Amino acid sequence: MPALYDAHQHLHFPALAQHRPTVLADLRSIGLGGAVVNGTCEEEWPVVAALARELPWVVPAFGLHPWDAGNRSSDWQRRLRAALEAEARAGVGEIGLDRWITDHLRADDPRLAGLRVAPLEEQREVFAWQLELAAALDRAASIHCLRATGALHDVLRHARRPRRGFLLHAYSGPLELVQPFAELGAYFSFNGYFLRARHEAKARVFAAVPADRLLVETDAPAMELPASHARFSLPSAPDGSVVNHPGNLVAAYEALARLRRVSVEELAAQAEQNFARLFL
Repeated sequence: MPALYDAHQHLHFPALAQHRPTVLADLRSIGLGGAVVNGTCEEEWPVVAALARELPWVVPAFGLHPWDAGNRSSDWQRRLRAALEAEARAGVGEIGLDRWITDHLRADDPRLAGLRVAPLEEQREVFAWQLELAAALDRAASIHCLRATGALHDVLRHARRPRRGFLLHAYSGPLELVQPFAELGAYFSFNGYFLRARHEAKARVFAAVPADRLLVETDAPAMELPASHARFSLPSAPDGSVVNHPGNLVAAYEALARLRRVSVEELAAQAEQNFARLFL
């Protein structure tokens, strides 16, 4: 069977780093061929770079996540360009737009502790600059989008984009935008989180994604699968939240293969080709 590839995750996050020997052994057991590990803020970029030097199958990505856009330093653009120029394999990610954090989270939500939330227009400026950098260097861009699909499409339509394309990680937009995004160069990654009953409509969209634009991801340690589907588990985080083991990639492949009515082997072969075309 072809190797499995995780198009979007965060192996360097503390929730996984503290269990790294176990996690790495489990990833070997599922036949992991490669994974894009995304640094989301300036402090993470050297950590991800070091991880990529240690583990040859790690494809690093450096970017400023919309949640971190409001806390960027005055020197962030120079630092990002330097990080990318120092690592020829690196993509630009995780970048994007997030209206959920601006419009739907309460001000006292603990996830906002220490963050200055950038309004959407500021997020757009930060995102557009990073997308332009990805285009100039022809690096794959890994894009986060929550409740801002229309705004994202508008930015992408008017922006210079990487020739190799870009990833819409855990795509949760409508079916009718799949083809317009694909025409702009999008790839779409399926996440096992969509196996939850309330996300059934999001999962069904992936039955219609063009095969040559299809990828699979975990977003580990976030976006956990339903317990009924999870193949691997880790201790809960200190706040009691579930930690998604990146080995659950295999369950996401199996679920997507069923959804598309193909074998896991056929899906894995196609995803391997797509992963190489976009990221390698």
